[in-house]
Amino acid sequence: MTALAVLLTGLLFGGMTFYSFAFAGFLFRHASPEEAGRLLRLAFPAFYLATIVTAGLAALAAFAIDRTAALLLLAVVLTTIPARQALMPAINRATDTGAKDRFAWLHGASVALGLAQIAAAGWALLRLA
Repeated sequence: MTALAVLLTGLLFGGMTFYSFAFAGFLFRHASPEEAGRLLRLAFPAFYLATIVTAGLAALAAFAIDRTAALLLLAVVLTTIPARQALMPAINRATDTGAKDRFAWLHGASVALGLAQIAAAGWALLRLA
């Protein structure tokens, strides 16, 4: 069970880090801002769903090994759900209506949340490794 917890948590940490730093940056370097934004809007629901499922499975696998790691992973699940269901649609609405100040605030909150989630996954991974 330890190996499964480590592998799932490593997948979560690596996937979140890659998506946040490599994939989004790649799109904005190689596509127009409009096309990059459109593609990210299409990709985010799947990214959030993958994060919820992977973090949930990792939390279950980690529970018997390290409860702190399991709680960190559960926190990722519990903060990704409202990000997917409320924060992401609010960011999209702000973009669609041209509410630049609201977009900037919501996007900043999304980035801060994502960084905190990556840190939580990394901390859980270090505890499990």
